[in-house]
Amino acid sequence: MERSLGEPSVTAVPGFVLLGLSTSLRLRGVLFAVLLTLYLLTLLENMLIVYLTCSHTELHKPMYFFLGNLSCLEMHYVSVTMPSLPVGLRTGPCRVPFTACVTQLFFFISLICTECARLASRAYDRYVAVCRPLHHPLLTRPQVCLGLAASSWLGGLLVSVIKTSCIASLSYCGPNVLNHFFCDVSPLLNLSCTHVALTELVDFISAIIIFCGTLLVALASYSAIGVAVLHMPSAAARRKAFSTCASHLVVVGIVYSAALFIYCRPSRIKSMDLNKVLSVIYTVATPMCNPIIYCLRNREVHAVLRKTLHWP
Repeated sequence: MERSLGEPSVTAVPGFVLLGLSTSLRLRGVLFAVLLTLYLLTLLENMLIVYLTCSHTELHKPMYFFLGNLSCLEMHYVSVTMPSLPVGLRTGPCRVPFTACVTQLFFFISLICTECARLASRAYDRYVAVCRPLHHPLLTRPQVCLGLAASSWLGGLLVSVIKTSCIASLSYCGPNVLNHFFCDVSPLLNLSCTHVALTELVDFISAIIIFCGTLLVALASYSAIGVAVLHMPSAAARRKAFSTCASHLVVVGIVYSAALFIYCRPSRIKSMDLNKVLSVIYTVATPMCNPIIYCLRNREVHAVLRKTLHWP
């Protein structure tokens, strides 16, 4: 980086120290066991969904295509962010090389942006199924589903390349302690010793485009579904549809409220403890709950699961 005359020399730090969750020694053992169990349970749930949707022709439908893709995404997502959480509780603060930290940041940004796009795709599929059932086979034909899936991944990768490049190009001259359990955007910006206004602007604009854009698609889809459900003649059908939509909206609300609070802000976040709490919610809670809300409560999935396990 070019420096003007008289500007002090900046030495890049070789890596960072992740503090992890700040908690008492008594609670660390319990939290380690709980979080490790949740991580393994999340992997098991999502692996089961991917297996069922790929191996049974009964689930070869657009809805389960999106849900299988979401479960595949969740497995990668929790494997990027969550393992460092129980490890930090077990071993205490750990050192992470600069390259490894930037790599983790790249995959995290890519996956969370892709997840937002997938939630919007899921909402679109439900909108077409409820509000335009006659056009559902055409509007969710395999080419469209594959196009939506591919654009989600490519969009997440593009945003991640831009944001990670901006953050990696900053100078970090110390201290090198990250008050977090993984390499996230805000903690890294807080440690930069160079001017970060441009990086913050890029981060803010990309967050608005990805998070707010996909959120508007999801809200518009579920709003249209709600209007359609209100016009259903059967009270039982209305209750069932509202129950399904409500559970989906809970997931959307948790993911987007936490993400928007953390990432759609043009300034550095100083309240890192609150940041960590919110990060635990969308890195631990939502990946574990998504398979239950979206698939394991579904009758078709229940039938396929019983068939697979040879249950009566």
